[in-house]
Amino acid sequence: MARLSHADSEGNPQMVDVSQKPATTRRAIAEAFVRLTDEHLKAMDSLPKGDALAVAKIAGISAAKKTYDLIPLCHPLPLTFVGVEIERTEGGLKITGEAKTDAPTGVEVEALMAVTVAALTIYDMVKAIGQEITIEGVRLVEKTGGKSDWKRNP
Repeated sequence: MARLSHADSEGNPQMVDVSQKPATTRRAIAEAFVRLTDEHLKAMDSLPKGDALAVAKIAGISAAKKTYDLIPLCHPLPLTFVGVEIERTEGGLKITGEAKTDAPTGVEVEALMAVTVAALTIYDMVKAIGQEITIEGVRLVEKTGGKSDWKRNP
């Protein structure tokens, strides 16, 4: 069984020491889906709180930048790019987040944080219409840079 990198030899939590790793260009893409009713989707353009999609994009970008504040063993990273896209689809919204850095550790958690907080923001913006909202399918889609590249099979 592989040893967890966030635990010392006695099993105590620790931040991974990346001081000896070279900084490389790293990129991660994550996605989430917010399942909404037709009523939610119809109201999306006229919400009292404002433009839900714009607010969710900004919230996702801000969240990626704050990942290390919320996930205790994540490194603070010099993010070179964070983007959040939201696409209307059948039954809801597909959220895609991308994070990039030039650092000795990856940005997978930052991309996941971006889509998760964007999804929660959508929830907050439309919950007054009804509670029939589901956030699902939060997952890493692709990562490049570092030791290895990885891409989810469709």
